Amino acid sequence: MTAVTSGPIAAVEPSRKRPIGLLLVAIPVLMVIWLVIWPIISAVITTLWVKTPEGTAFSVETYRFFFSDPYSLSNLSLTLWTTMVCAILLLVVCLPIALYLRFSDSRVAAYVQGLAIFPMFVPSIILSFAFIRVLGPNGTVDLLFNAVGLPKIRTPYLTPWGPVIGLVWDNIPLTVLILLSGLGNVSNQSIEAARDVGAGRLALLWHIILPRISNSILVAISFAVLGIFSAFTLPYVLGPAAPEMMGPFMQRTFRELFDPTNAITQAVVTFGFCIVFGLFYVRSVAKNRTP
Repeated sequence: MTAVTSGPIAAVEPSRKRPIGLLLVAIPVLMVIWLVIWPIISAVITTLWVKTPEGTAFSVETYRFFFSDPYSLSNLSLTLWTTMVCAILLLVVCLPIALYLRFSDSRVAAYVQGLAIFPMFVPSIILSFAFIRVLGPNGTVDLLFNAVGLPKIRTPYLTPWGPVIGLVWDNIPLTVLILLSGLGNVSNQSIEAARDVGAGRLALLWHIILPRISNSILVAISFAVLGIFSAFTLPYVLGPAAPEMMGPFMQRTFRELFDPTNAITQAVVTFGFCIVFGLFYVRSVAKNRTP
């Protein structure tokens, strides 16, 4: 039998602070600062410090013009309306899909998940072409209606509802995936416990599921709003010529009107609305990481 001798415990050397982690994130952080943050700061400076015959001077004239121009305000209103409608429709469409995928173990759920993710692999320009061929004037739906004697449909193509349909379809995959990730935090034991005390489906959804995925809903809506507010291809191809969403409006002001200052002002205004939802996302991430 081996005797264990006691002795003084060796002092534990404090762990050395290795900057490997900081070095790994340094390059992407610097790229974000270079490619995202600095252009934003430069755009704000460009719109506030304008050139005058006497030299560069501080001025808010471009913002005064934007918020006093009826056409600019109508474009901003259309963008806000489209974003709000798309966010509501995405929540209405994607939440039932995510709930079904979370609590169903049938083989049909795998096919439903495949169909829900499929729009992620379709480029926006192809989606626009398909939309025009199906729901456009003399499209597939119109021809089928005429074949059975029904009147022609009023196509949403080149109306405000055209971009809404395209943007909702385009944002379904990301919204479903985020909601499905949040539903992973809802345990089966909590559902069964609630059912044991007599909770119905509506009570389960309202008192058990929604409180636990509220953060995921906020993140999903934030991502959707950020993408929709700055969308270009679908509003440009499917939307009306006037009023137009902010993406096509900025492009036309810059390339057709040769007015970069007002185009940058429109971009700064757009960023001002988007940063609100960006802060929601940052707050949600920080809240989840708080011990």
